[in-house]
Amino acid sequence: MRRILSVLMENAPGSLSRIVGVFSQRGFNVDSLCVAPTSDASLSRLTIITEADAKVTEQIIKQVNKLIDVLRVTELAEAPHVERELMLIKVATRSESARAEVKRNVDIFRARILDVTSHHYTMEITGTSDKLTAFADVMQQCADITESARTGVCGLARGDRALRP
Repeated sequence: MRRILSVLMENAPGSLSRIVGVFSQRGFNVDSLCVAPTSDASLSRLTIITEADAKVTEQIIKQVNKLIDVLRVTELAEAPHVERELMLIKVATRSESARAEVKRNVDIFRARILDVTSHHYTMEITGTSDKLTAFADVMQQCADITESARTGVCGLARGDRALRP
């Protein structure tokens, strides 16, 4: 099952490496990783996506919580939460009809065109991982995808629930 772990950690050299080391030492795969400083410059929030059952997830959380740099770990998928991912995608169009189809799909998916040349569009789209995958699939049908980059999922709990030290 897909698990979203949110880790509040010290913003210090080696912190990320130690946390990811817990996953690799135990043979767990990290599907997505997103990390950035919080409003407190001494802390960072790390969002990790992994595939694991409840027992394995509990083990991961306990192991990560033991690390000195880690202040708190929670599983976001346990309660209502908001998650988003960003994708940049560049497509090459072969004809005017393909260009029109790309623009139509950009509107449908609420993406945004960032750059236009005579034969290429560079776009950005945010949303759930499923939405980004669907957008890429649709773009593949009407144009040639020349490049794409995804940020990985970041997320927060909904309502007054917050990850604090």
